[in-house]
Amino acid sequence: MLVILDYGVCNVGSIQNMLKKIGEAEVVISHDKADIEKADHLILPGVGAFDVGMQSLARMDLINPIRKYVLEDHKPLLGICLGMQMLGRRSEEGTLEGLGLVPMECKRFSLPTDSRLKVPHMGWDQAFFEKKSPLTQGLPSPQRYYFVHSYHAVCDDPQYILMQSEYGYPFTCAVQNNNVYGVQFHPEKSHQYGMKLLRNFVERC
Repeated sequence: MLVILDYGVCNVGSIQNMLKKIGEAEVVISHDKADIEKADHLILPGVGAFDVGMQSLARMDLINPIRKYVLEDHKPLLGICLGMQMLGRRSEEGTLEGLGLVPMECKRFSLPTDSRLKVPHMGWDQAFFEKKSPLTQGLPSPQRYYFVHSYHAVCDDPQYILMQSEYGYPFTCAVQNNNVYGVQFHPEKSHQYGMKLLRNFVERC
């Protein structure tokens, strides 16, 4: 069973639709702790502000079940967009602690005042694979994915960097720490290559 966490700050419908297209039969949208415990795969989506996301997880008493799922049960978790950012320790966007599952922090894009680029980073952009992973198996590098974000991950060590993109300067757009995966882009909006990435998560991770 694959569970998409619905904690009030995410669009779960588009992810569910993409998973149906790849033939994943048992997809549950839930914030029930019992469903998290039973899940074989867990997706943490999210849009919006870091503190709002963490407050929502805390209010629903989901932080410890997520950590247990990853750290004790050793089952795979995929964070998407804000969901990826919350995998880290903290973000410049807020004051609350993140889940602490990937050794990283999130920082706002710092572009020159005369830059023609604007924040948020929005639209299609290339991602370059930095290492082999079950999540990216069979995908060509570089590949184009759809982004909407103002903050990006900064990992403590390059070993956690799965993909990089560039927006004024290179930045990390996908991470992996053992059974924890995160992508800053939206695979559910990234057509065939987003579909392939989600299929890899379900079948290979």
